[in-house]
This record gives sequence, C-alpha cells and structure tokens, in this order.
Amino acid sequence: MKQDIAVVGLDLAKSVFQVHGIGDDGEVITRRKLSRSRVLDYFGKLGPALVGMEACATAHYWAREISALGHEVKLMPPQYVKPYVKSQKNDMADAEAICEAVTRPTMRFVPIKTPDQQALLVLHGVRDQWVRLSTRLINTLRGHLAEFGVVAAKGRMGVEAILAILFDDSDERVPTLARDSLTPLAYELGVVKQRILEADRKITQVHKASPASKRLETIPGVGPVIATRVIAEVADPGSFKSGRAFSAWIGLVPKQHSSGGRDKLGHITKKGNPELRRLLVAGAMSMIIRAKLDGFTRHPWLVRLLERKPTKVAAIALANKMGRMIWALMMKDGKFDPERLKPV
Repeated sequence: MKQDIAVVGLDLAKSVFQVHGIGDDGEVITRRKLSRSRVLDYFGKLGPALVGMEACATAHYWAREISALGHEVKLMPPQYVKPYVKSQKNDMADAEAICEAVTRPTMRFVPIKTPDQQALLVLHGVRDQWVRLSTRLINTLRGHLAEFGVVAAKGRMGVEAILAILFDDSDERVPTLARDSLTPLAYELGVVKQRILEADRKITQVHKASPASKRLETIPGVGPVIATRVIAEVADPGSFKSGRAFSAWIGLVPKQHSSGGRDKLGHITKKGNPELRRLLVAGAMSMIIRAKLDGFTRHPWLVRLLERKPTKVAAIALANKMGRMIWALMMKDGKFDPERLKPV
C-alpha cells in the first residue's frame, strides 16, 4: 500500500514550483514540478500534511491559500533553510532542504500575515517610494542650482527658498535654459509631496481605527507611522521569546563573536527588518534632538550615555530600548506609563 505524504517542502517561484514530499518514516514519496495554475489543485487533492515554505515573495499568499485546504503551513526564514541544502543550488535541492528544515524541532517560523496586514505594508511601501522620490528631486534641484551659486539651508525652509528663486524670472542668477529645464522637476516635487500627505492621512486613519496602534503611540518616540508599521509587520508578538529577541529580529542588538568563554560584541547586526529599524532610529533621533533643545528627558540613562558616546550611537541604544518597550506593551496589552517608564 502506498504511503501517504506527511511532509511537503514547496519551493516557490513565479511560474514553476517544486514539490518534495516524504512519508511519516522520512521516505521520499514524490518529487515533481507544478505550474502555478496547478498548485492549489494539487494540494486540494492531497491529504492533510505539514507544508513548509520559505518566507519569501508571495509566501504569505500561498500559505493562506494552502492552509484553507486543510494543511498545516509553516514559513521559515530563507537563511535558516540554506544550511540544509545538500548539493548545489537548484529547485529540487531547495525543496528537499525545505522539507528537511520544517521538521526540525529548533526551527524558527514566521507567522502568516493576514491580507489586512499586507495591505497596510503596501501603503507603507508606497509611501516610502514617494519619500525617496521626493529626496531625489530635492537633491537634483539643489545640485543643479548650486552650479549657479544658489545654495539654501537644509530642511523644508531651504527647499522653499530655492523653489522661490527658481520660480522668480527676475532672478538673473539662473539662466533661462536651466530654469526651463528644472521647473518641471519642481512641479513634480509638488505632486510627490501631495502623494506623501495622502499616504500619511491614510496611515492616520488606520492608526485611529486600531486600538493596538494607539497603545503603541503612548511610547515616547513612537508615532502613527511606526505604530502602524509594527502592527503590519508583527503578526504574533508571542512568537518572540523576549523583548531582546524582538530587537534582535529588527537588527538592533550587537553582533556576537564569542568563543572560549570570552564575550566579544561588535556593531549591530542589521538583520531582520531594515525599514522598521530605520523608523525606530529616526524616532530615537527625534527624541534626542528634542531633549537637547529642551534640556530635559525622562531617560536619565540616556543623558549619561550621551556624555560618553556619540549621538548616533546613543540613538541606536534608545531605538533598541524602544523596540523592547513595543514588544512588552504588545504582550501585556496595556498602555505606556511615562512615570514608571514601562508598560502597565
């Protein structure tokens, strides 16, 4: 009697998917390729099984669809699957490695995101693209106008100053040909800024409608953008053992190179989630700048750290602490108490 498939390793692709299936005893039962249109039909006819996939592009979609067919689907970080590849990289070897890795008791898994979480990530991703385009346009305008001696201060006021010069036909510093060439970029910058404002309004609407996001906003340095990004990225805070594990996932903890009982710590790992890390560091920098201007902060340790370390090093440390606070608040389902400096 033919043995039923108990574990499936599915290597995702754009068009052709590779399947590696084994039985309860580990014997290989099937190795086959599937076109995209046949994936759901194949798993619909398959008995309940454990299905492993790498947490890469389209993985959350396929995980939701295959789970709806009665299978247990687990997503794994690709870097944790790579050590199980036995030979040179190809689709068949990758599917076998996925099938092997998903059965390991110490394997770490990625929670499956809901469609609403992914929709919110799309909104954040589009906003990031508009912000990057705005930065490129501003740098282009600054660079070209600087060739004619038009230089302005940093920040929003500086941008408005160079735009006023650009639109002033009576200013003879900018030749007509250069002005005519740069004016379309200035108009495009106005459109991009409007798109950013529209994205911010949508993020604010999501933030106000989410109790979890509003609780996160009570943490110093965390605003609607960071709060909504966290609830979009973190499907289950319980998947992290501690606040340090959460910060490590973001990439804000020191890199270890320890051996022989000697602990050696280096720079931050920068693993995990670069966008969320960037936002937390930006939030930490805003807190430090405000503290320097006001001469006051609720973090005495931060004052002592700034006396010994550069500002950006202190910002990384504060971002690390903010990440731990976020995890603790999500786990305790409470609000942040600024007097006690911890969630209640």
